[in-house]
Amino acid sequence: MDQGLVTAGSITVTAADVGMRLSRFDPAALDAAFVNAWHRLADTASEPNFFHAPEFLVPAIRHCDTLRRAEIAAVHIDDQLCGLMPIARETHYGRWPVPHSQNWRHPNCFLGTPLVRPGHETAFWQALLGDLDRRSNAGLFLHLHGIATDGPVFAALEQLCARQQRGCAIVLAEERAMLATDLDGPAYYEQVVRKKKRKELARLRNRLAELGSIETIEGCEPAGLDAWLAEFMALEQSGWKGRNGSALTDMTETRALFLEASHAAHASGRLHLIAMRLDGHAIAMLVNFLSPPGGFSFKTAFAEEYARFSPGVLLQIDNLDILKHHGLAWMDSCAAEGHPMIDSLWAERRHVARVSVALKGYGRPALFGLFRQGERMMDRRRAAAAGAPAPSHSVENDDD
Repeated sequence: MDQGLVTAGSITVTAADVGMRLSRFDPAALDAAFVNAWHRLADTASEPNFFHAPEFLVPAIRHCDTLRRAEIAAVHIDDQLCGLMPIARETHYGRWPVPHSQNWRHPNCFLGTPLVRPGHETAFWQALLGDLDRRSNAGLFLHLHGIATDGPVFAALEQLCARQQRGCAIVLAEERAMLATDLDGPAYYEQVVRKKKRKELARLRNRLAELGSIETIEGCEPAGLDAWLAEFMALEQSGWKGRNGSALTDMTETRALFLEASHAAHASGRLHLIAMRLDGHAIAMLVNFLSPPGGFSFKTAFAEEYARFSPGVLLQIDNLDILKHHGLAWMDSCAAEGHPMIDSLWAERRHVARVSVALKGYGRPALFGLFRQGERMMDRRRAAAAGAPAPSHSVENDDD
């Protein structure tokens, strides 16, 4: 059992089930025992999510939650940490002044699925939703941003909402590239990428090699981690992200998050770095976070003066053996839906969505139904204005 789990700023609510409780923790006041339990949960979660592991989430809240709104919602069963999700109260839903609760996130969090111990998915949602039902300040509904919909965590939520006659709606569904194969890199590349494209990329690699010595190197030696990260940030800043203000170094908080999370991941063996170098100088670099049995492709950068050779694509091709080399079953691209580069190299897809879940009490179910009607109407209007069919969602249970 995990001991010493009650920390300063926590509020404990005991669920109807004996031995199950939900606590809310102040992220700035976590004790070592809780963090250790959190590490164990992240390592054994039914759906790995590095963005909710302590290596990433602790510095993310420290540096990116400038309004200090985030809390850590944690579910314990018989004193064992069985589920965890950052949560915050929001005053607006988009531009609409609709108070609600949401899994806390920031622009560099690419997955919002909570960490849940296998077999405890239903208990986690039962405790979390029960806690929100009892809170008058929790708002109208719970909104989950970026939750995977093809795993046991969402399946448990969907089933629980159906049993409780609780509204549950996928309001935006997307799919993004994923790497999941038993093939080695060369065999996978030959299977996924058409022959004509492979010949063109081989030609680009040969032309690039005419300029000097080309090497693809994993890890940060011999220069060291700090030098590698500094080189990566400089390379990213030199490109289009730097021009439009979205590079990691453009904001103090994102730079601090990247450095602290990378150091923490490196210390725990969760950081994977790979770079393509021309005569020793990086022309493409890639940062991955590992969370066995999966991984997450976090950031990539390339030297735009070599863009005609597609160094970022060539680096991704060299990295296709990452699953075999690190004992992983899959790698999440964390890319936007329809990404032109990674979609052409990784054939598998991960489904993620924004999901809204009705809360009970205080007239909330009826108001949630009205809210969803208005949201669907706005979706239809936007689709009609764009000349596209109205969006259809796989889950729509608004009957309370």
